Amino acid sequence: MLNDILARRVLIVLGKGGVGKSTLSAAIAKLATVSGARALIMECDARAPLAATFGVEPSFVPTEVAHNLALMTLDGRAALEEYLRLVVPGRMLLKAVFATRLYQFFVQAAPGLRELMMLGKVFYDAGRTDSKAPSRSLIIVDAPASGQAMSLLKMPTAARSTFGDSVVGKEARNISKMLRDRHNCAIVQVTTADSLSISETIETHAQLSEVHLAPACVLFNRMPPSEFDADDVATLTNRRGPHLRKKDLERLADLAKSELNRAAEARKAIARIRTETGGPVLEIPDHSGIPGTALIDRIVEDLARYREAETTPRAAHRR
Repeated sequence: MLNDILARRVLIVLGKGGVGKSTLSAAIAKLATVSGARALIMECDARAPLAATFGVEPSFVPTEVAHNLALMTLDGRAALEEYLRLVVPGRMLLKAVFATRLYQFFVQAAPGLRELMMLGKVFYDAGRTDSKAPSRSLIIVDAPASGQAMSLLKMPTAARSTFGDSVVGKEARNISKMLRDRHNCAIVQVTTADSLSISETIETHAQLSEVHLAPACVLFNRMPPSEFDADDVATLTNRRGPHLRKKDLERLADLAKSELNRAAEARKAIARIRTETGGPVLEIPDHSGIPGTALIDRIVEDLARYREAETTPRAAHRR
């Protein structure tokens, strides 16, 4: 399943703010490069957290941050101006358009058009061919938080109705077709175990299905480890020794029980997601205390194990 997702041309990563969506977007991108693909991350957050993580300045122009991996900040206004450069003849005329008060007013008054142009940038880059690029290349869109992301994804349909057969309407139709092409585009949701994230994930999944944009999978981030069980806790509590105080053992046992409860709640949340969405859920372990690019690399290792598990049975079957 993960191999099939990485074979797409565009991945759109959705999730509630704070669930680790940007980190997972970067990990998916780096995983793709391991197989020789070239990956481009488009982050939609104007604060550009991934640019800060990789130590580069936010830019609408893709910046190389690792081998075969580039990063850009997807900005609606910049995307609109790039589009106009393609359709307005003559540099002087274009410069005059950008300088007018009417254009400035139009950009501020039409946020929906900026959103459409953001997706238009994805559509344009997904359709480009570059002789210097490897045979496979992947665009990962680190989308805004779920509510904003839904507005972004619904915009092409709204624009088609509003603009009809005009240039903008045709552009919206092309973008809408790209989003619904499940051979080339996939949507990935990210969640954690907290109840608000779970509810938002399920609600967003239903909203996506209503507009025929079913996600390919859910990544359950920060899954608590299951390295011990209740019997281990009981053994710890009953331990005796000259350097072991009962009070200290009880404190450790309470911490261990808390972790067991956290893991149990996470398993219930995963079961609920699977039941209510009907889709696959991949568990990403909790790596608390690991910062920045080191965390991204650790999650790449986790995802690589999923890919290996998917590939190994096929190889064994062929033998």
